[in-house]
Amino acid sequence: MRLLAAFGCGGLFGAGLLVSGMTDTTKVIGWLDIFGDWDPTLAFVLAAAIVPMAIAWRIAPRRKTAVFGGPLSPPPFRDADRGLVLGSLAFGFGWGLAGLCPGPSVAVLLFGGWNSLLFLIAMLAGMVAAPVLRARIDRLAAG
Repeated sequence: MRLLAAFGCGGLFGAGLLVSGMTDTTKVIGWLDIFGDWDPTLAFVLAAAIVPMAIAWRIAPRRKTAVFGGPLSPPPFRDADRGLVLGSLAFGFGWGLAGLCPGPSVAVLLFGGWNSLLFLIAMLAGMVAAPVLRARIDRLAAG
């Protein structure tokens, strides 16, 4: 039942990305281009993501288990440390340059062509390299 629910949620998420325009790189770059030809329509996508999660985070502390009986994840930490800031910057630069982020990059694999595959490979390479780079940066910062 959990696999079926995960498949359904993933399909709904992918369909939402497609319908919202998050898989259209020109639309995403237009959303990020606030000083140029700005396209504010993705603000509705952002609101549609924030509102249900805000409700879920309010309800979650009152529950003992998840809907299918598994453990609930703890709430995310609230401190903005160096790793969060650097990770956010890296994500933002990548999103702004390519017009894709992890979810849409998987969603467009079937129709996005070689560019989408190249982006996904580069993203996965970055995910593999990130812990190594993080350890090196931490060692340099420590002295």
